[in-house]
Amino acid sequence: MSGGTSDVTIVGSGASAVHFVQTALERGLRVTMVDVGRPRPAPVRPDDSFAELKAKLDDPWRYFLGPRFEGVLFPGKKGEYYGFPPHKEYIFEGVDGYTVEAQGFEPLASFARGGLAEAWTGGSFPFNDDELEDFPFRYDELGPFYDEVARRIGIVGADDDLARFMPVHRHLDAPLDLDRHAQLLLERYAKVRERMNADGAYFGRSRAAVLRPEHDGRDGRKGCDYLGRCLWTCPRESLYTPAMTLERLLGRPGFTYLDRRFVTHFRFEGGKVRAVALVDLSTQRTEELDVERLVLAAGTLPTSKIVLDSIWRAKGERVRLVGLMDNRQTLVPFANLKLLGARWDPDTYQYHQLAFGLAGARPKEYVHGLVTTLKTALIHPIALSAPLDLATATWLTKNVHGALGIVNVNLHDTRREESWLELATGDGERTKLVARYEPAPSEPADRKRALARIKRALWQLGCFVPPGMAHVRPMGASVHYSGTLPMSTKRAPLTVDRDCRSHDFSNLWIADGATFPFLPAKNLTFTLMANAARIATKLVV
Repeated sequence: MSGGTSDVTIVGSGASAVHFVQTALERGLRVTMVDVGRPRPAPVRPDDSFAELKAKLDDPWRYFLGPRFEGVLFPGKKGEYYGFPPHKEYIFEGVDGYTVEAQGFEPLASFARGGLAEAWTGGSFPFNDDELEDFPFRYDELGPFYDEVARRIGIVGADDDLARFMPVHRHLDAPLDLDRHAQLLLERYAKVRERMNADGAYFGRSRAAVLRPEHDGRDGRKGCDYLGRCLWTCPRESLYTPAMTLERLLGRPGFTYLDRRFVTHFRFEGGKVRAVALVDLSTQRTEELDVERLVLAAGTLPTSKIVLDSIWRAKGERVRLVGLMDNRQTLVPFANLKLLGARWDPDTYQYHQLAFGLAGARPKEYVHGLVTTLKTALIHPIALSAPLDLATATWLTKNVHGALGIVNVNLHDTRREESWLELATGDGERTKLVARYEPAPSEPADRKRALARIKRALWQLGCFVPPGMAHVRPMGASVHYSGTLPMSTKRAPLTVDRDCRSHDFSNLWIADGATFPFLPAKNLTFTLMANAARIATKLVV
């Protein structure tokens, strides 16, 4: 199977991939994208608000809870406070040939069009120079690409107390309207600001990839109209996802999109990639696609598996990729005492409108907290986790709904030999990815300290954290995977250079989180997009 006349072949369609492709096309390169690419279902009643959707659907239970009630957490069961709506299951549907066996880690992968960021909450937080300390470049090199990605997708935020942790880039739009709960928290912060800052705690507006109302119609998207359906998939495309960029790239000169193709490995000779091997999922036939340059942007775990499989098939060697990272997250439910018994408004932006920043012992060890005031999310997991009988917990939750919120507390991570990926092989050609994650020895103490500081800050904001309800999420839940094929200024096997070009294969680039040598506490998607755009400028036409 010929690769045609493409200059670059890229695997994947997620956040990194689409912004690499857009930049490459703008520079005159011809690009072929190979992707499984499961499409998102069409939005249901796109003009209805959350409340209207519940009232007008013939079977709202099917949409909100799933045809098999898979969205329900039943009494006696333990589960996440945050759950994905049933109609988003397509994002995490697997592919025959991709299997992960994990220890200390609960991995997710996506073969959807747009990748894992089809399920993100829009958090867009640039890394600063302290967080880039282990990277082979500084913010002044990455900054112009943050600017460009912000211009493309629309990001809202503010130059406030959190700017000490996240640089203020260009094209940062004014934040969206706050709901009443978030507004009260921000007003209270203004009164206790000096006291909180003295404890190293800062509060302000979150940054989110959302199109403001006045930008309605930009790139075929509609501005946020406060329908309250963010969690359930924004029907207006106000909340950005990578599939939107891909849709606008289709049909552009120089771009070829090959979907329903699952890449298993690449074939190389003499340190140069010659072709990628793929399975056409429509016919189940195995084919080869010749490549001039290959870019892997399938996500840290799938990309790593492609590299491991390629080496094993060519040399019979099972190598280990060390340094797997992810952000440990703890979910902290709270109640705003001023809002007990108050009504709540579903017609608001639903995801994190506010954020905490806690200064760390070292600047790059900053702790990141995202504040979501609960409105149209599924809140029954919180009710079932309360230390009360079910009837009392249900009554209490119903009557304090307007006061409820959650802080998602994120810790940084570092590369360690104890956390790794490798292959397990059988008798035939089928392999599976083995993942092992071992937390840093200091993590329990770091987590305990961060939790105490968040509780203290919430109390100063007039909020109460019920005892025993903080939920430590399993590693893998944040989906901020990185570190397995890191950037390195020294030539070393299974690393890449400062432009993310492989030190092992002269025409291979890695454009996703696998290359990150350090993982700050922040969501990494914005940096993935910016870095992928930067990499694309390094390829010569």
